[in-house]
Amino acid sequence: MEVLDPVFLSRLQFAFVVSFHAIFPAFTIGLAAYIAFLEAKWYRNDDPIYRQLSEFWTRIFAVVFGMGVVSGIVMSFQFGTNWSEFSFAAANFIGPIISYEVLTAFFMEAVFLGVLLFGRDRVPRGTHLFAACMVAIGTFISSFWILSANSWMHTPAGFELRDGIFYVTSWIEAIFNPSLWYRFAHVAVASLLTGAFVVAGVSAYYLLRKREEEANRRALSMALWMILFTAPAQAFVGDLHGLNTFEQQPIKVAAMEGNWETREGAPFYLFAWPDSEAEENRFSVGIPNAASFILTHDWHGEVPGLKEVSADERPPVGVVFWSFRVMLAIGVIMIAIAAWSLWLRIRGRLFVSRGLQRVLQWMIPAPFIAVLAGWFVTETGRYPWLVYQHMTLAEGVTPSLTGGMVLATLIGYVAVYAIIFLAGIYYLSRIVVKGPESVDKYASTEVAPSRPMSLVNIPFEENEQR
Repeated sequence: MEVLDPVFLSRLQFAFVVSFHAIFPAFTIGLAAYIAFLEAKWYRNDDPIYRQLSEFWTRIFAVVFGMGVVSGIVMSFQFGTNWSEFSFAAANFIGPIISYEVLTAFFMEAVFLGVLLFGRDRVPRGTHLFAACMVAIGTFISSFWILSANSWMHTPAGFELRDGIFYVTSWIEAIFNPSLWYRFAHVAVASLLTGAFVVAGVSAYYLLRKREEEANRRALSMALWMILFTAPAQAFVGDLHGLNTFEQQPIKVAAMEGNWETREGAPFYLFAWPDSEAEENRFSVGIPNAASFILTHDWHGEVPGLKEVSADERPPVGVVFWSFRVMLAIGVIMIAIAAWSLWLRIRGRLFVSRGLQRVLQWMIPAPFIAVLAGWFVTETGRYPWLVYQHMTLAEGVTPSLTGGMVLATLIGYVAVYAIIFLAGIYYLSRIVVKGPESVDKYASTEVAPSRPMSLVNIPFEENEQR
């Protein structure tokens, strides 16, 4: 491979941009749902603690949402600058899908986010709750369209290929392609887990410092209930997604398992060092027959090997193999924490266990690492295909692109994104250090909605006094 290979550098550039961007929606989707829940609780119970928590987490949501928007815009440009052949060939499907995402999700999020951020005490409480719900729903709709486009590239359907151009023959089959619902469910649950672990970690941070204890006990309790249900659910959804991938992209699964030879009774490797040149694993430690059982539900089921295809059609085995195990290990830890929290809750020690609170602080980065590892498995495992079995990466890259051009823009992206990330972390840390406002601020607050024409109904003398 050339040092300045434009295909490799374009892949690296897109991987960097997507990895940087992916951590933000993974957080905001879960956090938006949490804020909507807090708003509903405040609307129903009129308990100021729920408003206190909602306002605090909405400030964090605003910063993270802004970082996600800024980092995500660049991806659309890259389709034209780096992958113009793919963009031209797949425009009949990708173009409308991205447009649907903007029209049905992004515009809705933008409108109602304005009400959520600036409409407090300016609109009726029910309207504010409705805005919070619309923002939460908008994040899921947005992820649906993006994942539909991504899933179509993995499991293309509802099209015909004529003269190198993809023509849609069935929008239903193309949009709801064979891997969409598995991928969407996997990402949705991961987002809820990410939001829950961040809320739990930050709440634990405050409890360890005895700040706003009543509010943060409630926040911690809600987050841990969410983790208790979603961590095991993610294992179940991930298994279904894996079975679908085994059916649709068996070579990707072979790389995930480090399985070189097609065989019955394939082991699940806990540890191995895949050697692509020797086409074998070194220093392997595995559970006999476990991979066959997981993938086929038969201890002696047949699992295809990487040698089924030529070397140039195999993904980078080491990256896929270890990314999958990082994701899996974090998932197991999450389930263990969920079980630990339930045990402490039953014993009445949930809010006094400093050990759990410290672990939850350390776990804040874990869901983001798991999300990135999952994306590495998904996207690296598709190599060398851009549209699976129909267009390779080399065929989709811009013909006039040079390695120097891509390297220059990659360096620029790294520099700009570093500034964005540092600025975002700075503002987020300031919000967290300051913490939620005192609940006393909201306890006796009775504020009427401030409508633009509200002064019209006030008698003239009272208006003059104002």
